[in-house]
Parts: sequence; C-alpha cells; structure tokens
Amino acid sequence: MSLTNASHDSLPYIDRPLTPSATSKATALIAAELKQSDTSALHPSLPTFPSPNFTPFVEQELERISKNIPFTDGVDASRYEPQSLPPSSSEEEYKKLLQTSYATTTHLQNRLTNLTLLSNFGQNAWLISNSQTEGVLASLEHELVSLKEETEILNRERKRKQVEVQPEMEYLEKKWKDGVGRVLEIEVASEMVFRETLEKRRSGQV
Repeated sequence: MSLTNASHDSLPYIDRPLTPSATSKATALIAAELKQSDTSALHPSLPTFPSPNFTPFVEQELERISKNIPFTDGVDASRYEPQSLPPSSSEEEYKKLLQTSYATTTHLQNRLTNLTLLSNFGQNAWLISNSQTEGVLASLEHELVSLKEETEILNRERKRKQVEVQPEMEYLEKKWKDGVGRVLEIEVASEMVFRETLEKRRSGQV
C-alpha cells in the first residue's frame, strides 16, 4: 500500500489526546532516535545489489555521456543512398558500387516488408495489447476495491470492540487510581505514625 493510501485507523479510538508537553517530549525522542541512525544508508533488510558488469563499449559510452561529449560515430547511412560512377571508373570500383547497390536494395526490401507487416497486423496487435492491459488494470482495480472494503470492515470492527470495552477500561483506570491513592494515604499515615513513635521514644514516653 502506498503512503498516500496508508490507513492509521489501527490507532486506539478511546485513548485521550496527548497533552502539548507529552507531544513535544515524543517529538524530541523521535528526533533523537533519527539522529542516531544513518538516514542516507539503505535499510539492512534490503538485498545487496550486484555490481554492474558492463562491456567495454558500454563503459565507453557511459563515460562519453558523463562528459557530455556528443555522439559522432554510428551507422554510415551513405551506403544506402543512390550512387553513380563516371564512365572511366575501374572494374573494382564498379564491383564496390554493385555491392553497395545490393545492400541498399536489401535494406529497402526489408523495410518494405516490415512496413507491410505493420500496416496489416500492427493495428490489431496494438488493439489486442491495449485490451490485455485494460484487463490487467480492471483486475487490479477490483482487487484494490476489495482490499479497501476489507480494511474498512476491519477498522469498523476494531472501533466497535474498543468502544465496547471503553467503560470497563475507564472503570479499571479509576479503580487503579483509587488504589494508588489509598496506598499513598497508607504510606503517609504509616510515616506519620513512625515519626510520632520515634518522637515518643526520644522523649521517653515509650
């Protein structure tokens, strides 16, 4: 689940809101914990990425790109352009021209074949691909809706259970406070009795 869709309904519903002093203390503790951790390092549970193993050509291109050097080398397209020779050319020059013309013809035939295939089947393949992508998207959207409904049902059930036990929690908290108060009263009374007894012993009354 992305952070934009994250739900915080799992937090208690019946707890009292924090006071400003408690909020500031919690914020200070969080800041102290963040300072102790290295936020620039990856989490230890993440797998280590393998070191890249580029070919010399790829490394050369990456270095060229990092230095902002324009690309100058590439496929020589002049061999696919129509060429001609003067009548005084040699036999070797005519052979070379014939080879170049054959390469040009082969390239144009392959290009015509590809364009014909694209014209005949490209549209249908594109439509089928779009239909499959829409099917995947619809399935994911349906799954997302189901998960949201399950989350809402779970949150409502959690809230209902917390609200149901709220009176009991408040009663137990009150009993705990009353018990702590009685213990303090007993300790205070015991301390007073101890002091009175000690004073009487010092004065010889006991």
